[in-house]
Amino acid sequence: MPAKRETKQDQSGEVVEIFCDGACSGNPGPGGYGAILRCQGRTKEISGGETPTTNNRMELTAAIEALRQLTRPCRVILTTDSQYLVKGMTEWITGWQRKGWQNSKKEPVVNRDLWETLLELAQRHAIEWRWVRGHNGHSENERCDTLAREAIGTQG
Repeated sequence: MPAKRETKQDQSGEVVEIFCDGACSGNPGPGGYGAILRCQGRTKEISGGETPTTNNRMELTAAIEALRQLTRPCRVILTTDSQYLVKGMTEWITGWQRKGWQNSKKEPVVNRDLWETLLELAQRHAIEWRWVRGHNGHSENERCDTLAREAIGTQG
């Protein structure tokens, strides 16, 4: 079942589909991300990476960089194979904020810098966060995985 954390509504009613994935060679190690944006029959692919990093940082970065491509508030369906990303944005982030960016163990939230950036970007849009099982034949997820892995090769 899709998870929702909606904020602003797009005036035009158009939906932007975003598919994203992150990957890391070693954890930490060189990492990459890939994303596909689709709207009104147009498709755009983006990718990039950094080193050293972690798989979770690349998952978050994929969503951040995809949302940065949007120039106005939109309705977004964001699909990822990262439960960390989906649960973070739909279940955990409100509690983290309420507890001063501490997790349930009263420890600082890992990747707080990226969570804060993602939250700021997400608040501009009405986003439905969807999870799909990775490496399970979902064509866009597989393509994002390829983009992310290719981006790892450009690091280091």
